[in-house]
Amino acid sequence: MTPEHRTLTERRKAATQLEIARAAVELFTERGPDATTAEDIAREAGVALRTFYRYFRGKQDAVGPLLAAGGDRWRELLAATAPGTPLAQALEEAAVASLSEPGDAAREGLERTRALLRAAADDPALRAVWYRVNQESEEKLVPLVAALSGPDTDPLEHRLTAAAATDAIRIALEAWSATDARPSGPGSPADLVVHCLRSLVRP
Repeated sequence: MTPEHRTLTERRKAATQLEIARAAVELFTERGPDATTAEDIAREAGVALRTFYRYFRGKQDAVGPLLAAGGDRWRELLAATAPGTPLAQALEEAAVASLSEPGDAAREGLERTRALLRAAADDPALRAVWYRVNQESEEKLVPLVAALSGPDTDPLEHRLTAAAATDAIRIALEAWSATDARPSGPGSPADLVVHCLRSLVRP
C-alpha cells in the first residue's frame, strides 16, 4: 500500500513507529543496545511504554521501520519502471536511485543504517531484525519481479531473482557499513550495489 492510499489512522501509526525507531537508533548509537532499555526508547520518543509495546515486541524490533525504509523506496521505484525495461536494468536503476537520493535526509538515513549495522555485529537480536527486514523485502519483491518478467516466465526464477537482488543490496550495505566511505561516490552503497548486481549476471 502506498503512503497516499493509507488511512489517517494508518499514517498516524506509521508516524509513531518512525518516531520510536528514530529514538531507538539515537540511543543505540549513543549507548549501544545493551545499555538501552525499552523504557529509555519510549521516553526519548515521547510515548508511553504501553504504546511502545503496542507496536514492538522488544527494543531491537523498534529499529525495523527505519531499516525497512530503503527497501520500501527501492520497490516503489521499481514499480514505476517503464514497461519493457529489461529486468536486470530495472533492478539496478531502482537500487541505485534508492541509495543515492539527494538531500540531507537521505544521507542521514544511510548513516543511521551504517550505525545500526555496526551495532548489529555484536548484537544477535539486532542482527535478526536486519535479516527479518530483508526477508520481508524479498517476499514483497517477488510479484514486482514477476510483473517485469512477463506472463510466461518461471515463478521459481522470480523467487530466485528476488532473493539474489535483495541479498545484493544487503551485502552492499553491510560492506559499506564496515568502512568509512561516504554515502555517495566511490565505495558508497550505490557504487557497491552496482558491483554486486552485475556480479550476479556476469557470464
